[in-house]
Amino acid sequence: MHKTLDHFAEKFESELVEEINHLGQVRRYKAGKVLIDFGSNVTDIPLVLSGAIKVVREDRQGRELFLYFLGGGDTCAMSLTCCMNQKKSEIKAIVEEDAEVIMIPLHYMDGWMKYTSWRQFVFGSYNERFEEMLNAVDSLAFMKLDERLMNYLLDCKQSAGDFTIRKTHQQIATDLNTSRVVISRLLKKLEQEGQIELHRNMIEIL
Repeated sequence: MHKTLDHFAEKFESELVEEINHLGQVRRYKAGKVLIDFGSNVTDIPLVLSGAIKVVREDRQGRELFLYFLGGGDTCAMSLTCCMNQKKSEIKAIVEEDAEVIMIPLHYMDGWMKYTSWRQFVFGSYNERFEEMLNAVDSLAFMKLDERLMNYLLDCKQSAGDFTIRKTHQQIATDLNTSRVVISRLLKKLEQEGQIELHRNMIEIL
């Protein structure tokens, strides 16, 4: 068994883990790599072994909106949906931190539904990603931008497992669909409130 399949060995029957190990292709990606792009044909399901992947949505004006992060032990429910419905991708998945991913060809998905653990994993993934998307919608509709920003920073911390976030103000502004100037002002406000400490291209959550 691939040594990094530990996340899934805890979730799946041993027979399914063996199938994943035998049929899946382990791939390693550097930060910044686009794993799934808007409008692409999704033919493989990604199971994240390690690292972090950011999933974003695009509006009609081509602006990107951050939805959620994927970490070790996760899969992307929206890519599952696109695969099963043979639709082009409606999301972009970008490697946030160097990642190791095992890619499973689509045609194995239906056969694996015989495994109780796989069914629970798929439905659980749908539920988790749906809740995260609802949170993204709620933050847009009901939260002030400074609250959205702090939630975003906490999501980054949880995804990376590190209180230090290595992002530029422009990268954060792009994810939150606003301007760099606004983000810089709000980050300074959060620093004055003692919630973060700013460094060059780096933010530390206190």
